Amino acid sequence: MLNQIFQLTQPKNITIKYQEEDMSRGDKVLIRPYYMAICHADQRYYQGKRDPKVLKKKLPMALIHESSGIVVADPTGTYQPGQIVAMVPNQPPHQTEGIFFENYLAGTHFLSSGFNGFMQEVVALPLDRVVAYPEEVRGPVTALAEFSSVAMHAIHRFDLIAHQRRESVLILGDGSLSYVVATSLHYLYPDLKITVVGRNSDKLQLFNFIHQAILTSELTEDQRFDHAFECTGGQGSEPAINDIIDHIKPQGTVMLMGVSDNRVAVNTRDVLEKGLTFVGSSRSGREDFERAVEMLANRRVQNRLKNIIHVDEEVQTIPDIHRAFATDLITPFKTVFKWGL
Repeated sequence: MLNQIFQLTQPKNITIKYQEEDMSRGDKVLIRPYYMAICHADQRYYQGKRDPKVLKKKLPMALIHESSGIVVADPTGTYQPGQIVAMVPNQPPHQTEGIFFENYLAGTHFLSSGFNGFMQEVVALPLDRVVAYPEEVRGPVTALAEFSSVAMHAIHRFDLIAHQRRESVLILGDGSLSYVVATSLHYLYPDLKITVVGRNSDKLQLFNFIHQAILTSELTEDQRFDHAFECTGGQGSEPAINDIIDHIKPQGTVMLMGVSDNRVAVNTRDVLEKGLTFVGSSRSGREDFERAVEMLANRRVQNRLKNIIHVDEEVQTIPDIHRAFATDLITPFKTVFKWGL
């Protein structure tokens, strides 16, 4: 079949590539994208805010790696036409053996990062790159499976590594990632005292389900936490990491989740003196999607995550794609839209 792929060829320029999809092998699930969410990484590609060498290497490509879909056909019979599914953008070269996570394997490629993402008429995915949603999950919230899976992956690694004294956790950052990590932690560990520290009082008001959400200036010198999650990234990485080092207890575990394009200076003296463990966490795999989908089936979690979704108008034309990316620049959290191309 002939497929339309909506590729970013250069910043703010989208063209259609027509590509023949080979369905004769019978090992791919054919999926029509349903709801999509814009990630900061997609926005940086679209705006041309990556290094020119990176753009030259990775473009042209279709954007978006956060998307749900509707099954069109599955030759294996595992999924039924019309079924709502989450699509896994991580594409490992082989199955793991339980030692290494699939998202860190050498040779893994990631859709919308040098390879075509989900801005296509239809997407053909291997069977294990598809996770079904239960019937109670429909609509815009289905676009948050990938984003939630990133939080689930970090928490899973935290659970494997951190010591068992887990009375209090600090989250640095007040954006979408911080909100989803806080939601996921609260869902998995309802008795955990979660403190979110940020710089935007309006955003912090949405964190009304945790122990406390405070401004950076309100974090007192004597406050201490067992463990921490860094969810800032960018220019905020350096002060966030060093604030964590100041306020974490000895032998605590720090999950680094924010992406920074520049190197940051870290207070290694106190890292050593406190015996801290730093863990880098990026992206996710199928098992994390399964955990995320299970969490999204919870009605309370759905209602909570709707607080950070701005549902834009349906995308039916290329100008609509440009509109959605422009809207995302003024949206405080996540921009989600229905895919109609």
